[in-house]
Amino acid sequence: MLIQNYQEHWVNDFDKVKKTLEGYIQTDDIQIEHVGSTSVKKLAAKPIIDIDLIYEKPASFIQIKKDLEDIGYFHNGNQGIAGREVFKREKKKEEHAILDSIRHHLYVCFIDNEELKRHLAFRDYLRENEKARVAYELLKYDIAQKAAQDRKEYARLKEFMARDFIESIIRESKEV
Repeated sequence: MLIQNYQEHWVNDFDKVKKTLEGYIQTDDIQIEHVGSTSVKKLAAKPIIDIDLIYEKPASFIQIKKDLEDIGYFHNGNQGIAGREVFKREKKKEEHAILDSIRHHLYVCFIDNEELKRHLAFRDYLRENEKARVAYELLKYDIAQKAAQDRKEYARLKEFMARDFIESIIRESKEV
């Protein structure tokens, strides 16, 4: 199944990756946030940990990029979302026990980025509002079924089918 019931170990998986990254990043102005569906307790999700590595000083990005490249990531651009830089793991002969065993997406964002603020607002709202969490979960299962459990089709349909729901949650979060 593309979407899995919430797994308690997702929090521990995030913590392991976070601690590992903190050990390699040589700037003092970062915070690392667990985002996406795996960060919301009781929310079904694709079993991939989404991570936002957030920095405060614009000049820090150069050091963060170098540090990530040194441990086997490569910069994959912003993939169409301004201010959210995507880093992916390279396949290397030498595997990292944690970074290569826990499936994750890594995004590097400047703290003042509007898209980051929206991302965190959506996550926080779902964490605090069971009704919204359940509605989003049902929507995700519906999209997975329509996509015939195909990952690429799921992503395409989710972009279209979940947009209004996500926007309504972000608007609601700003009103609270």
